[in-house]
Amino acid sequence: MTAFRVVAFAEAVSWAGLLTGMFFKYVVDAGERGVQVFGPIHGTVFLCYVVVTLVAWRRLHWSLPVALVGLAASIPPFCTVLFEEWVRRRSRTFTRSA
Repeated sequence: MTAFRVVAFAEAVSWAGLLTGMFFKYVVDAGERGVQVFGPIHGTVFLCYVVVTLVAWRRLHWSLPVALVGLAASIPPFCTVLFEEWVRRRSRTFTRSA
């Protein structure tokens, strides 16, 4: 599902932007502009990831544990990309063996 791949990657990129903004705000003390910009972007992309993960769960017939891992992957930075790669490889394996 292309939408899932795109949103998973976008969620990781928005995490990177937010973490960069937080670095400049709290470590360098260069103001909070980065957090003001990337905070809402990350929040929106995060919500999109949750919705697309739930849609993928239904359309791709994931088990409940796989869907829950997919949702949990949105919490640590960059784990959405790892989860997307794992799901893509896993579905490829099932397709070949079927």
